[in-house]
Amino acid sequence: MPSRRRFLTSAAAVLATGTVSGRLRAAAFDPLEKTIRQLQDAMARKEITSAGLVQFYLDRIAKYDRQVNAVLWVNPRALDDARALDVERMRGRTRGPLHGIPILLKDNFETKDAPTTGGCLALQGLVPKDDAFQVKRLREAGAVLLGKVNLHELALGLTTVSSIGGQTRNPYDVTRAPGGSSGGSAVAAAMNFATATLGTDTSGSIRIPSSHNNCVGLRPSLGLSSRAGIIPFGHTQDTGGPIARTVEDVALLLDATVGYDPADPSTAAGRGRIPRTYTAFLDHDALKAARIGIVRELFGSAPDDQEVAAVVQRGLDEMKQHGATLVDVTIPNLAAQLQASNLLTQELKFYLGDYLKRSGAPVASVEELLASGLHSAQLEGILNVANGTPDDYLSGDDYKRRLTAREMLAGSVTGLMDGSRVDVLAYPVVRRIAPAIPGNQIGSNAALSAQTGFPAINVPAGITTSGFPVGVELLGRQFAEPKLIAIAHAFQKATRHRMVPNVLPFVEPDMVSSPAGDVTFEVTATGAKAIPPSDVGFGATARFAFRNASRELDYNVMLAPAFLDQIGGVYLHRRTNRPNGGVIAILEKRPSGSMRGVVTLSEQEAGDLKAGRLYLAVVSRKTSRLSARGDLIYA
Repeated sequence: MPSRRRFLTSAAAVLATGTVSGRLRAAAFDPLEKTIRQLQDAMARKEITSAGLVQFYLDRIAKYDRQVNAVLWVNPRALDDARALDVERMRGRTRGPLHGIPILLKDNFETKDAPTTGGCLALQGLVPKDDAFQVKRLREAGAVLLGKVNLHELALGLTTVSSIGGQTRNPYDVTRAPGGSSGGSAVAAAMNFATATLGTDTSGSIRIPSSHNNCVGLRPSLGLSSRAGIIPFGHTQDTGGPIARTVEDVALLLDATVGYDPADPSTAAGRGRIPRTYTAFLDHDALKAARIGIVRELFGSAPDDQEVAAVVQRGLDEMKQHGATLVDVTIPNLAAQLQASNLLTQELKFYLGDYLKRSGAPVASVEELLASGLHSAQLEGILNVANGTPDDYLSGDDYKRRLTAREMLAGSVTGLMDGSRVDVLAYPVVRRIAPAIPGNQIGSNAALSAQTGFPAINVPAGITTSGFPVGVELLGRQFAEPKLIAIAHAFQKATRHRMVPNVLPFVEPDMVSSPAGDVTFEVTATGAKAIPPSDVGFGATARFAFRNASRELDYNVMLAPAFLDQIGGVYLHRRTNRPNGGVIAILEKRPSGSMRGVVTLSEQEAGDLKAGRLYLAVVSRKTSRLSARGDLIYA
């Protein structure tokens, strides 16, 4: 689509800044699938430089990202940052294992020198004053921040679609979602767009996409890693952690990002619980003494659960073959305990609302975000639920009961593990493979870790008969990351289920020559038609054609060239019970005078088109709150 062509032009401009020192020597060293230690060894032997690594990953982003749509922003200073780190190395100083290692960040980690948007149009262009705690730690460790990746907007879902980034696709099957909300992070790691990435996890957002993308992802214990500077979902369940291709690399990223932070009081619990290095627990023989509790209830009993269950069971059998003892266990009243302790949406209105108020965004609450339409249409349901939370909820009895239920669930799990003498619990991360786009993810088992605060790691367990990756989740006691890392590392080394996705380079599709369909109509967008009206000087004329059989909506949008520098993007919105509604398609993020393309509508969106609920919005570059609008009148 046009926005992806523009992205490649931008990426090519970054690549053009490279010098000979930033290029790989022909046939000298191939960074593909290499671990952090392997890359460090290669840099020490002068087989490659940090600038060369950055160039390698930028080349891969430029070549493949249009197929998977994972990268939101490429750091134009990445090569310069890498060269500076190369100079440090040349002068005899290395900061540690991450010195010169390129890392991509989920775009809900604040960065003081780049926009942090959460994928949300309402936050477009906003640059925070400070780095998130974990980002600051990465910079201090010598990592090169390569850019930002897409996420399910504001981390509020499991399929990774946003109003700024659009839909990210799974590299193992581009017709399917990548999981979420850290889908961009997992796809980027799987595709070797960086050495490793950071994601966040409120209830599965690291582990589910890691499972669907053949990666390792760790949700750390609550209190191990600071959440300061991460756009909040709910403070009780929010965490941030690493996604990488190996357990070893996850351990190295964990070393760099954990620690006490006065800005996040939960990290006080981690004091004295953090080892000198998590790499000390990378034990190839850890399975030989391991006792693993199998939570059969979480395998599912529906026919559609059996494909994933079979892969996970084979993985567990492999653990047994390498010395592990498998023990079936039952958590008393698990479903009822999970329901009673759930706090997935109850805090959202308060913590996200407070963040919006402080961020400088043009909306200052969840209600204002809903009313603005500056969000993905997919968020409307969860935002409406959150917005209906009573204003006094956090001081009420229901909230207190849920917090108490969480403590009881944690105690129940610990008691079970102690009584059964097991080191970890094991079960599928998610009982179903990723849905075909635009379907919803079904079958998450993420709540057990999220609602106890206990750490959990996903490690690749195998591949379905159709070739889709599946992960197994290992859950440990609070602050038992060393045990998780040991067992997961031994399993990964023994089985090597990780495989590189086979994604072909992007081929420019034939563009629509002119809109033609069952119904055609013209739209004029002006500031006067926006809600509320705006005084923007620009507007747009557009011609649409809709084909009922395929639900394809062809478009040809024309903008006056004199106003292009004032326009930040062109979007298609769907309204429901408010005058404004969320984004259903990004037509162009970097507009030109004439833009053509095609959008395939869902059945619901096609019905909304016929009901007159879709509109075209041309958004100001100055602020996303100002726009020109034109309603699509189906006739």
